[in-house]
Amino acid sequence: MSGARVLVRERVAVYLLFFLAGAAIGTWTARIPAIKERLGLGDGRLSLALLAIAAGSVLGMTVVGRLVDRHGSARVMIPAALAQGVVLVLPAYAFDLVSLAGALLLFGLVHGVLDVSMNANAVQVERALGRPVMSSFHAVFSLGGFAVASVGGLFAHFALTAAVTFWSAGAMIAALAAWAARWALRPAPERADGARGRAGLPKGIVFLGVLAFCCLVGEGAAADWSSVYLSEDLAAAPGFAAAGYAAFSIMMTAGRLAGDRLAARLGPVPLVRCCGLLVAAGLGLALLAGHPVAGVAGFGLFGAGLSCIVPQVFAAAGHRDPAYAGRSLARVAALGYLGFLTGPVLIGGLAELTGLPRALAVPALLAAFVALAATALRVRAEERAP
Repeated sequence: MSGARVLVRERVAVYLLFFLAGAAIGTWTARIPAIKERLGLGDGRLSLALLAIAAGSVLGMTVVGRLVDRHGSARVMIPAALAQGVVLVLPAYAFDLVSLAGALLLFGLVHGVLDVSMNANAVQVERALGRPVMSSFHAVFSLGGFAVASVGGLFAHFALTAAVTFWSAGAMIAALAAWAARWALRPAPERADGARGRAGLPKGIVFLGVLAFCCLVGEGAAADWSSVYLSEDLAAAPGFAAAGYAAFSIMMTAGRLAGDRLAARLGPVPLVRCCGLLVAAGLGLALLAGHPVAGVAGFGLFGAGLSCIVPQVFAAAGHRDPAYAGRSLARVAALGYLGFLTGPVLIGGLAELTGLPRALAVPALLAAFVALAATALRVRAEERAP
């Protein structure tokens, strides 16, 4: 088989794993109300259980980097993808808050391990291809979450239990992960020389994590506060208020589908700089125009701007030093995920003090900072070359 056809198969395999990772999250999200009702949980107790996913994800991201660098991304990614289909089923059999939190902790742990290892593998595919492809992988993750969440909604509509939903999705995820394993790229682990081995993470990785943190603060804020802002501050009808986050999500996915072509044409630094400015302009439109239609358009531009930044940050982290790609991506992903978790809390606290419109200016300011700091994504040509 020709090398080009092998690379196509390896790329398709990683696409599939990104899709399945999004599908697992989408399945769980769609059936949260059913689990909440079955266990009789209030909002506060459910929030405690949901924190377990966050804790597990950060823990998984923290510990997996060294394993990826030592054993290779495929040897970690494939077992994690298979395990994802199994652990997805566990929340359906939780019988109280503690057992649900334990099941979600394990689910988050596996997801965190898969997140870092599949991104590391995607970086290796990008290196082999010699051109940007990271944005499309992240777009497929979003599509997986949307598609399977919609199927989960249909299961709920026809009054099928959460267990039926989770078993169906889990079996699909495990079966397709096993199929993808046949085609996955399995490069030998890179070996660090003695000097680099003593130096630890490559220079600038923590700062790349800060940039990911800044972007995911905005993504978390859009998820939790866009509808509230449109409804309470712009007096939009409830149905129209939901269009703010819908526009954000649609434009983010569309931007990621176009992101590889833009990265190849512009380069990662100009692309991230333009995207950061687009975020600031879009959110500025949503906050200053004072009209629901302008608010929805602004959140759409907000999503389009954020779409390409995190994939380019991840790619830069993975390419900075191939021998430390796993640990670099683990650090960047963990910091970014912390931004996604703390962003809504930060916005809510500031909203209490200053009002929601002023609080939502924070993601715009952080995006402007990312635009100014975009040169941190510059990777030497010899590092990116296959």
